[in-house]
Amino acid sequence: MVEVVTLGCRINSYESEVLKEKLSEIDNLIIINTCAVTSEAERQCRQTIRKLRREHPNARIIVTGCAAQIAPQKFSCMKEVDLVLGNKEKTEIEKYLSLPTTEKTVVGNIFDYNGYDQYVITGFEGRHKAFVQIQQGCNHRCTYCIVPYARGSNRSVPETKIITQIKQLLAQNFKEICLTGVDACSYQPSFSKLVKHILEQIPFLPSLQFGSLDPAAIDDEFIELVHKYKNIHPHFHFSTQSGDNMILKRMKRRHTREDVINLCQKIRYVRPEATFGSDFICGFPTETDEQFQNTVKLVREAGISKLHVFPYSERPGTPAALMPQVPVEIRKERARILRKEGEVVDD
Repeated sequence: MVEVVTLGCRINSYESEVLKEKLSEIDNLIIINTCAVTSEAERQCRQTIRKLRREHPNARIIVTGCAAQIAPQKFSCMKEVDLVLGNKEKTEIEKYLSLPTTEKTVVGNIFDYNGYDQYVITGFEGRHKAFVQIQQGCNHRCTYCIVPYARGSNRSVPETKIITQIKQLLAQNFKEICLTGVDACSYQPSFSKLVKHILEQIPFLPSLQFGSLDPAAIDDEFIELVHKYKNIHPHFHFSTQSGDNMILKRMKRRHTREDVINLCQKIRYVRPEATFGSDFICGFPTETDEQFQNTVKLVREAGISKLHVFPYSERPGTPAALMPQVPVEIRKERARILRKEGEVVDD
């Protein structure tokens, strides 16, 4: 049986299930589905590869995912690795299994790829919640983020495939369905209309949930759906990143702190039981103590209770890495302070 090790986001979790099912009949194969969101994530990928090679000296090890897409040479030069595949190649992994051992790296230009994996999974091993990929890639360029260069441009999975996938998972008794994507709210032609059509066509869906939502992209139609459909789970996680408007501008985010507060108020008005979570980066370049305190105040003012907190980590190749940096110890201390403001979540 193939072993797939997943590092990183919900998108990777979904794609790892695809890999497991496609390759279920193959033995002695290990696939590491990597993450590239920070330099630390990439370091952990290499550490995991070395550990797996020690534990499985005779297995074939394939490295794929975002870190493999961005820095294939860092993995192909590792003696523990047999093959490195990019994110496009991952969708066609079957055809690369028979490559000669001399061909160790196959990583194409992700911006030339406009597709997605059409495979429909039958389940989600070891989970009570199933993730469903609705979109890939991102057309925005936040100054701290390397992900568009790993995932390519925004492209949406057809609605018919999404609904087929959800029905398949419900047939396997999954009660919680979570829509996910690299930039899910940029689903085309409309994220809100997709949600509406899912709920109209699958009225028996027990719980519809969402991955990270972009505060700048949530419209009034989505708020109306939250009000109308009680099977929309009343917890919403936002990609907020900072509570200071100047830092948000330097991040090239498209929302303000006021947008986040107003959004939480609107949702609470139609669903008083709603709770909120958010991602935050502490110690972003140029962030002052006062600007950090604005983030602390935002958490309180918006009533955000579940926090996913990162000390800022330089990512080579991003504009933020060239900005004046906040000392690492200050970043860590600010992250520690912010975590005290709510329940810390890992996922």
